[in-house]
Amino acid sequence: MTAMATDDLRLRDASAVLDKAADENFPVAPFFLPRAWREDLMAVYGYARLVDDIGDADLDRGGAHARYLGADPAAAGDPLALLDAFEADLRRVFAAGQDPGHPLLRALVPTVRRRSLTPEPFLALIAANRQDQLVKRYETYDDLVAYCELSANPVGRLVLAITGTATPERVRLSDSVCTALQIVEHLQDVREDLGRDRVYLPAQDMKRFHVQERDLAVATAGASVRALVAYEAERAHRLLNEGTPLVGSVHGRLKLLLAGFVAGGRATVAAIAAAGFDVLPRPPKPTKPRLLREVGAVLRGEG
Repeated sequence: MTAMATDDLRLRDASAVLDKAADENFPVAPFFLPRAWREDLMAVYGYARLVDDIGDADLDRGGAHARYLGADPAAAGDPLALLDAFEADLRRVFAAGQDPGHPLLRALVPTVRRRSLTPEPFLALIAANRQDQLVKRYETYDDLVAYCELSANPVGRLVLAITGTATPERVRLSDSVCTALQIVEHLQDVREDLGRDRVYLPAQDMKRFHVQERDLAVATAGASVRALVAYEAERAHRLLNEGTPLVGSVHGRLKLLLAGFVAGGRATVAAIAAAGFDVLPRPPKPTKPRLLREVGAVLRGEG
């Protein structure tokens, strides 16, 4: 295979990951941001999306990503082995004189250099996906929040680092928003997660609402499941409200971006409520008009 053909394949495989940005509940790198910010945010998104896809075994059927990472192609069906190879390749991003093999990690190098990013948030995302291979159920809400500290909060911290606006208080507020967004996504994906033998509804809450796992595997949710989903959605909504002052702490186009994050979560909670808290037939998705209304409400400081 020629070098040009290899580069084309790398671009295709990377694009397949980046194209998923359009399906997120929040804007990833909207047009109104400075170009440098957009490029850096997409580089971080590509990393986060790829590590999630590896953890979910959603890619690499042909072993391409394993080859980029220098792993045995047989590892393509082993998420833990791929995550190990991915971490080794990530460390090349931060090592002087070393080049990562994966195209999305190569794209991350200029961002890391330009923004002086540290490896910790990237490693946390890998740790979260390792945990997904080993921990399939969460006993308490606090256990779930601790998982979100690995799986979601690092992304918000990276956004603040890229935009040069990180402070201890903004990090705290960002963590609230990101944890809420992760919980909302779990509520949307109850059926899909169960198909992967994962349940992100806390076992204590399921017991409180008299919900069994078999109740999550049916076509339409019963009253108990709906009540449980409503309870968790309200928790996520409160977290979003707790983190909303983050938006007012910044200015300009960053304020609009962060408003989009909060509004995306609020609009998705509203979509879940509009579905009668029945998330089992399909993931409830917010409409664009509702999302825009929520952006306006966040910018006006409305709860």
